[in-house]
Amino acid sequence: MPFQEKDDRINRINWISAILISPILLILLILLILSKTAAQAPAPPDSWPMFRGSLELTGISQARLPKQLKLRWNYQAVDSIESSAAIAGETVYVGSMDGRLHAVDVRTGKARWHYKTTGPVQESSPLVHGGIVYVGDLDGILHAVDAVTGKGRWTFKTGSEIKSSPVGAENRIYFGSYDQYLYCLVAKDGKQIWKYETEGPVHGTPAVVNGTVYISGCDEVLRAIDAASGKQRFALPLGAYAGASTAVRDNHAYVGTFGEEVLAIDLGQRKVRWAYRHATRRFPFYSSAAVTADFVVVGGRDKMVHCIRRSTGKEVWTFLTGARVESSPLIDGNRVFVGSNDGKLYELDLPTGKKVWEFVAGAGLSASPAAAGEALVIGSFDGMLYCFGN
Repeated sequence: MPFQEKDDRINRINWISAILISPILLILLILLILSKTAAQAPAPPDSWPMFRGSLELTGISQARLPKQLKLRWNYQAVDSIESSAAIAGETVYVGSMDGRLHAVDVRTGKARWHYKTTGPVQESSPLVHGGIVYVGDLDGILHAVDAVTGKGRWTFKTGSEIKSSPVGAENRIYFGSYDQYLYCLVAKDGKQIWKYETEGPVHGTPAVVNGTVYISGCDEVLRAIDAASGKQRFALPLGAYAGASTAVRDNHAYVGTFGEEVLAIDLGQRKVRWAYRHATRRFPFYSSAAVTADFVVVGGRDKMVHCIRRSTGKEVWTFLTGARVESSPLIDGNRVFVGSNDGKLYELDLPTGKKVWEFVAGAGLSASPAAAGEALVIGSFDGMLYCFGN
C-alpha cells in the first residue's frame, strides 16, 4: 500500500473515531457537571428527607413557603421532641423521648402510625431513604422502618447511644455512635459494611460528598473517610471538641466548636481558612451551620444567631434571643428560620438579620426546622410538633 494512501486511511479512521468518541466524551462531561451540581443542590421543594436537608448538611431549602406563616396544626407526643423532623411526600417523620418514631400527615396533623423504638429518641433525626425511615435511639440501636406501614424492617445494635442522625447515599447508610465508631451499613438489610474507630463519641451527623464521609466529633478532629472502604483519607485538628455537624460546600467544611469558634476548613489544602469568634461573647457553638453562597449562619450558646461572611469569616450581623440557640438554622431564599431555647421560632431576614416574624411555643425549641412544599415543622421540649403554612 502506498504511504500516501495508508496515511489517508489512518486519517479517515482517526476522523471517524473522533466523531464517535466526541459525543461520548461530551455526555461524560455533562454527567460530570450534573453530578457536581447535584452535590451542591439543596433539598427538592417537596422533600426534606434528613437532618439539614441534604448530604452536604448545608441546611438550604427550596420549599414554597407562604410569605406569612400561620400555624396549620400541632401534634402532641408523650415526651420531648429534640429530634429534627424529616418530610417526605405528605408525611412528617419525627422521633421523641417517649421512645417512638411518629409519622404524621403533613396536611392534617393526624397520626398515620407510630413505631416503638427500643429506647428514647433524642437528637437522632429520621432519614427517609428508598421507602424506609431510619432513626437511632439512646439504647444504641438503629431502626429501619417501612415508611408507609410503620412496620420494622431491621435493627442494628451499636455499643452505646446514638445521637448522630443517619444519612443515606445510594445503597448505604452512614451514622455515628457514642461507642466511638462511625458505621456504614447496607440500606436494605442492615448488614455492616465497615466501621471506623475514632477517639471519642461520634455525636454529629456525617456529611457525604463526592465519595468522602466527613465527620467532626468529640475527639477534636475533623476526619475524611473513604465512603467505599471506610479508610481514613486525612484528619485535621479542630482545637476543641465539636457537638455540631459539619456542613460542606465548594470543597470547604464549616463547623462550630466548644472552643467558641466557627471554623472554615479548606478541604483541598487541608487547613483552616478562617476562624470566627464573636468580639465579646465567648460561648460554645452547638448548632450546625447553614451555608449559602455568601453566608454562614449558626446559633450559639451565647443566645445569639450569628451570620458570617463566607469568603472572609467576618461578622455580618448577630441577632439576640432570650436563651441558648442550639437549633440549627434553615435558610429558604432570604429567610432564616431558627428555634431558641427561649421557646420561640424566629424568622430573620438573611441580608440584615432583622426579625421578620416569631412564634411563641409552649417550651424550648432545640430541634431544627424542616421545610418542604408549603410547610415548615419543628418540635419542642414539651412534645409538641408544630406545622406552619398558609
